[in-house]
Amino acid sequence: MSTKLSPEVFGERRERFLDALGDAVAILPAAPVRVRSNDSDHRYRPDNDVLYLTDFAEPEAVAVFAPQHPEHRYVLFVRPRDPERETWDGRRAGVEGAVSTFGADAAFPIAELEERLPDFVDGRERVAYRLGRDEVFDRRFIELLSSYSTTRRAKGPGPHTIFDPGEIVHEMRLHKSPEEVAVMRHAAASSAEAHRAAMASAAPGQCESEIEALIEYTFRRLGGIGPAYPSIVGSGANATILHYIENSRRIEDGDLVLVDAGGEFAYYAADITRTWPVSGRFTAEQRAIYEIVLHAQLEAIERVRPGISQHEIHEGVVKSLTEGLVELGLLEGPVDEAIENGKYKAFYMHKTGHYLGMDVHDVGKYKTAGQWRTLEPSMVITIEPGLYIAEDCESVGPQWRGIGVRIEDDVLVTTDGHEVLSAGAPKLVADIERIVGTSAGAGVGT
Repeated sequence: MSTKLSPEVFGERRERFLDALGDAVAILPAAPVRVRSNDSDHRYRPDNDVLYLTDFAEPEAVAVFAPQHPEHRYVLFVRPRDPERETWDGRRAGVEGAVSTFGADAAFPIAELEERLPDFVDGRERVAYRLGRDEVFDRRFIELLSSYSTTRRAKGPGPHTIFDPGEIVHEMRLHKSPEEVAVMRHAAASSAEAHRAAMASAAPGQCESEIEALIEYTFRRLGGIGPAYPSIVGSGANATILHYIENSRRIEDGDLVLVDAGGEFAYYAADITRTWPVSGRFTAEQRAIYEIVLHAQLEAIERVRPGISQHEIHEGVVKSLTEGLVELGLLEGPVDEAIENGKYKAFYMHKTGHYLGMDVHDVGKYKTAGQWRTLEPSMVITIEPGLYIAEDCESVGPQWRGIGVRIEDDVLVTTDGHEVLSAGAPKLVADIERIVGTSAGAGVGT
């Protein structure tokens, strides 16, 4: 399938944004280029809010939205075409392409920003601009506002209220359109295929980095931009480190391998975690911990529906995990007391999920008016309980130490329940044991 959203999608988003701005003007600069080392830059990643509204993915650009302007409500300031620079750095849309391809009412060279911006800001009292994201552009923006304070009599009223455009854009991004859901469904299915490939290729003696390479190769092979976040491949006790990304250990026979990896497709993220035994069979202790986490995760997914909060889902997971730990004798009961005094946090120290979209930890408020927000149709969340028993944990027997398990799926809230977008990644014990190692020794290029 094509993962490209249509121009009509972006046009509809802009109209909603312009309507919500009212009498304000919004200034959204592109993300700056970041230096990796010396004269090498990181691969460019556009700002998600700018991308969401414009589909324009080039650096050194500024989008201006002025709903009250008589001619140009949506304007792009961009790098002009430059054959010499394009030979080195790639093609540019230029001023002409900003209009013809990206739908701007007007476009100008980025060098003319300071000269032309007052035409859109004059007379507006409110400006939507996010401070603190780009120090260099912040200075340019502050200089603009300062000019109004010193020349107000000559220029007339100028802006005196600044607010974050995310107040509008992030609420828009929280609810996914059918086109966005289609892209995220593809991202999750493709990422699930990468997890299946990792399981099938597993063999003791592999390096964690080999699993990482196979997964990220699969993302690219299936049309992805690459990983949506640094891939986690934690074997043995490394699985108990929540954000382990070194991926440098040799995997030993009998290890569990925790893989938290999702691809990015058309700038939308998947986020999937699976845990499996490299030898193809869980030990009794590994399986006991795994089934506690799986039970909690399946229960939590079943609760996903409009009207329930993520906090309620998390509380249910905490109760389920704590019950399992008490039953195994890894925590002292009673269960309610172990929850109230936070004893479970020695083994489960994070929340159960988050919003998912263009950012892997996507934008959107979890509370409104001081109350936990309830889920609504078209939201996408993750459900990711886990248990992590540190290798030096002295409160449990040695047979339990160094076991880390997390199971994570991407879940769309529907009008009458939910859809698990990442269902293609195996997680039942029988399914995992059936697939692990079936193509052991297969290389990245096979």
